[in-house]
Order: sequence, then structure tokens, then C-alpha cells
Amino acid sequence: MLFKIKFNIYKLICLLVISHLSFAQSKFDSLFKDPKRLTTHKLKLEFSDTLGNNTSLPLLIIKGKNKGKVFTILAGVHGAEYAPIIATQELIKELNPDELVGTIIILPITNIGSFYTKTPYINPLDNKNINRIFPGKKDGTVSEKIVNFISSEIIPISDVFLDVHSGDASEDLLPFVCYYDNKKFSKQTKITRELCEYSGFENVVSYSYTIKEDEPAQYAFKQACQAGKIAFSFESGKLGYLQPEAVKRIKRGFYRIFNKLEMYNSKEVLGQMQFQRLDRQIYIDSPAKGIFYSKLKAGSKVVKDEIIGYITDEFGKTIKKIVSPKTGVILYMKGTPPTKTGSRLFCISSYKT
Repeated sequence: MLFKIKFNIYKLICLLVISHLSFAQSKFDSLFKDPKRLTTHKLKLEFSDTLGNNTSLPLLIIKGKNKGKVFTILAGVHGAEYAPIIATQELIKELNPDELVGTIIILPITNIGSFYTKTPYINPLDNKNINRIFPGKKDGTVSEKIVNFISSEIIPISDVFLDVHSGDASEDLLPFVCYYDNKKFSKQTKITRELCEYSGFENVVSYSYTIKEDEPAQYAFKQACQAGKIAFSFESGKLGYLQPEAVKRIKRGFYRIFNKLEMYNSKEVLGQMQFQRLDRQIYIDSPAKGIFYSKLKAGSKVVKDEIIGYITDEFGKTIKKIVSPKTGVILYMKGTPPTKTGSRLFCISSYKT
């Protein structure tokens, strides 16, 4: 009898959680489908799970005077990446719906739990990295439910999907815009590449696209790419603190792409800007736990077989040397000393000719 009561309580909790999620989705859906133009809807969608976690997802729907493309901006997926969050805050204040053609959806702080606890990468409520669990789970933890909402509700209605990042608390990073070279959707990939090259970013990075249709995308804009959307990502800022130039670069990218898509007339200086293409990335992960040293930084050029860093134990004794397996440029790297076995030390990319 006691087991039956407990089971029924568990079922009731599950039903309440599911109905709560359905309400959040229907609330968004009704506002998005509202035919009224020249409106801005600000809402906080609430998410909870059977573990007792509760969180929210701030979201804006900005509808211009005339119908057009739906452009989604995702920021704050990692809560300690501040430049994207501040750039969207400024964009929200500046955008004039009267001058907008189409609809812009903005998720300014996707990972609220990570943001307010200053926790790099992970949502401390459920210890999930939101940018590693796409497409998410409808009946999962709060992070998995947020991801499922983005995958099932936001991405399908988006024509363009932009995921904005920076170097997290421990990452030194070369500013770049990136996209996946998805051969299946060659038309969308071509448009994406053109937008990236017009974004004003100094470095345009193409990633190989190798996942199968039924394979989890894991990453936000890879999920959109898998769905055949025009999808790409900005990376600007580093080491978990706010650099004004990183915010400015992201905003310039927003406005240039809006202009290119004929969604918004920007006052930014337009025209083609100089950039370099990068591809064929390789990743170097830490072979040991210890203290990481390197005289290099993001943007440094390296040659094959060069020693680019080393790891010591707690007494300063070198236990591992890090050797570059190729010639190229450091796209991003660990910028702080502590390292664990398997944590990312370097991403090295090649210049595309």
C-alpha cells in the first residue's frame, strides 16, 4: 500500500512537471504566432524536473513592421562567457522594431544557473553542459528540457540560427566566426559561409560535418545545421572577463548580418572586410593532471613537432611536454594553469588556401 501511494505521488509530480513544460511551450507558441506586428514580447519560461530543480529561460520575440525571416540569437549557453550576454543586452536596447523586417528571437542568458553562480560550462543544478546535450530530453533534467525546447520549438521556426560564445573562464581565444561544411544542405551552407565572411570577424573557420542524421548533434548550432538551417557561431572574448572590444565585435557582426539579409538598415560601416579562412582543426587534450605552462597565446603560429607547452606536478617537476602535431595557428587554448587529464589544452587550425 505504501509503495502504491509513493508511486502515485511520483506520477503526480511527473504530470505536474510535464504540464508545466507544456504551458511554457504553449505560451511561447501563442506569442510567436500572434499576427500583431511591431511588438516585443519579453517572457521568462519556467522549467522544473523530478529532481526538484527549478530554473527559467529569458526570451524575447521582436516583430518588425513587415513579415520576413526569423533570426534566432542564442547567448549565455555558458554562463561565464560574458561578451555575448552583454552584446545581446545592448542589442535589445538599440533595436527599433519600426526598422526591422521579420522577427528576431533572442535568448540572452540561456544558462541562468551557470551565470549567477559564475560556474564555467556547467549548469550547477544538474551538472549538465548545455552545449553538449543537444537535442535534449523532454522528460529530462532542467538543462535537458531547456535544450529540448530549443531543439523542438525554436530551431524549427528559425530561418537563421546564431549561437554566440566567447572564451570561458579558462580559455584564451582568437576571435572567429564558424560554420559546418554540411554537404547535404549545400544551398544553406553556401549562404552561411557568405554571411560568415561578411560578418566582420577577422577569422572565418569551417568545421567538417561528419555526423549522421540519427546521431545526437550535441552542440546548439550543429543541431540547427543538422536540421538544414542557416546556422553559425560567433566566438569573441576570453578568460571569463568582459572586454569592450569583444562586445563591439559581436554587435558589429549582428548588424552586418542583419543588413546582409535585408532585415535591418545598420549604421555600421559596411562593405567587405579583411579576413582569413581557417580549417582542419586538431585538438590537444591534457595527458596528465597538473600545472600547465605555455609561452604562447591564442593567435600564435606553431610548427609541427614544436614544444608548445608542458605540465608540471605540484612541486614544479615537468611530467609531460606538449608537442604540436601540425603547423598552424592556435585558435584557442587553456589560458590558466590548473589542468586535469583529458581537459582541452589547444585547438590548432590550418590556413585555408
